[in-house]
This record gives sequence, structure tokens and C-alpha cells, in this order.
Amino acid sequence: MEAWDRAMVANDPDAIGSFMSDDWTIVGPDGSVGGKRRFLELVNSGDLTHDVMETHEPDIRLYGDVAVVISKGVSGGAYRGEPFYLSERVSSVFVRRGGRWSCVLTHLSQLADG
Repeated sequence: MEAWDRAMVANDPDAIGSFMSDDWTIVGPDGSVGGKRRFLELVNSGDLTHDVMETHEPDIRLYGDVAVVISKGVSGGAYRGEPFYLSERVSSVFVRRGGRWSCVLTHLSQLADG
């Protein structure tokens, strides 16, 4: 989690992408659905930047080669020039393939305190 947070703050699409499966999906707090390619394009172009990415209170549940992680997250930066700072509940699903963990799904829900 900490390495992913560092990659996000570094705005490094290669490092960020290394944590995601090729079919990674993100569901945003507004219900929008996106994928790895588009997300990394936004980072690479500078349309999406982060200067804050923090994971708090991770609850990790293992089910063989699947892990479900529920945490509280803080993210801040800019999207297409508009600043944002969000406190979110984050649910992520990781799958172990060939001894390596990759995130296949991230779901974000905005918390009222953020």
C-alpha cells in the first residue's frame, strides 16, 4: 500500500501501472467506471496529478490467491487543473498470479468528513 501511495504522489505511470492488472477497473466516488489504460494516460499527460495519497486503517482479508483490502484513504491533487482533496473509503481486490499480487478492482466512496 505504501509503495502504491508513493508511486501515485510521484505521478509515475509506470510505477503506478506495476501494481495493477491489465484489466484493472476503478469505480469512482461518483459511480464512474474506468480502466488502467485511461487512468495511466491521464497521469502521463499531467491531466491527473497527486500530491497527497495516504492509506489508513487497512483491513486485509485473504482468500487463497485473492485479497480484499478495505481502508480509509486521503487523496489530493488536481484533475484537469481543478484541485481536489478527498477523504474516501477504499475497497480493493488483489489477485496473486505467478507469486505476484496485482490489483484488479478499486472502488472509492467519498466520506462525509472529507
